[in-house]
Amino acid sequence: MAQDRGSSEDFTRPLKRLLLAVLTLCFIVLFLFWRIDSPRVERMRAQVVDAVVPRMDWAMAPVTATVKILRDFQSYQSIHEQNQELRRELRQMTAWKEAALQLEQENARLRDLNNVRLDPRLTYITGVVLADSGSPFRQSVLINVGSRDGIVDGWATMDGIGLVGRIAGVGANTSRVILLTDTNSRIPVEILPSGQRALVVGDNSAAPPIDFLEDPGQVRPGDRIVTTGDGEVFPPGLLIGQVAQDPGGRLRARLAADYERLEFLRVLRDHGARRVSQPSGLILPENIPDSEAPAPALDGQDAGDG
Repeated sequence: MAQDRGSSEDFTRPLKRLLLAVLTLCFIVLFLFWRIDSPRVERMRAQVVDAVVPRMDWAMAPVTATVKILRDFQSYQSIHEQNQELRRELRQMTAWKEAALQLEQENARLRDLNNVRLDPRLTYITGVVLADSGSPFRQSVLINVGSRDGIVDGWATMDGIGLVGRIAGVGANTSRVILLTDTNSRIPVEILPSGQRALVVGDNSAAPPIDFLEDPGQVRPGDRIVTTGDGEVFPPGLLIGQVAQDPGGRLRARLAADYERLEFLRVLRDHGARRVSQPSGLILPENIPDSEAPAPALDGQDAGDG
């Protein structure tokens, strides 16, 4: 077996060398033939190309398919890069859209503040809400204006539509606002068009109840509620909201201010509010009659003396 294998290798090795030499010679002849610059040779080359090339489609099919695959891959890679770029731009545009929506809402609230019709004698300053109390038992917010801005305890605060509360605590740079919904809030109000007087009493709910109505029969849901100015706590005529009725039949105030989105508050400078300096001034008339002056005589006594 080893001898047969060795003899076969000795026979095929020269044959391979001969075949390689013949192929090399054929390529050299073909190269020289292709390089000859002669009209006759040119016609022969054209005939060879016309005879061979149309019949070589089957041989060029793998090459054509490979080139097409490469081009498709390059196109897919380009599309993938464009898709990634579009995704990045979409994320940026989403962030810009969110910022634009926030600016639009902020602009709308500021326009609402500018459109509120107030007493021309009242001036105001606008503050930004910094934080809320975060407690279910205390309804208040903190704004970024204080004593350096001339803020005084007791001044009313409004959002773009209605009354929000009053200043209750002033620092140098911040102030605390007690909301109408706080349990410490008691606001004298007037219900229009009936003109009924009442109190809006905070109870830590979104719709505080209306108490001490003079004649509840004249009040209907949807009536407007405004401040009266009684007690000179708030200026008169500030909008609070509308009358509503809960399932239990109790009248409540549906507040006009948007307590879910308090971002800007307008503090009303009420310089004309009277400040009580002497408690007796609340119960005694300004001009007290002189106690040493003789009391006027009654007509009956004069007649008896006569």
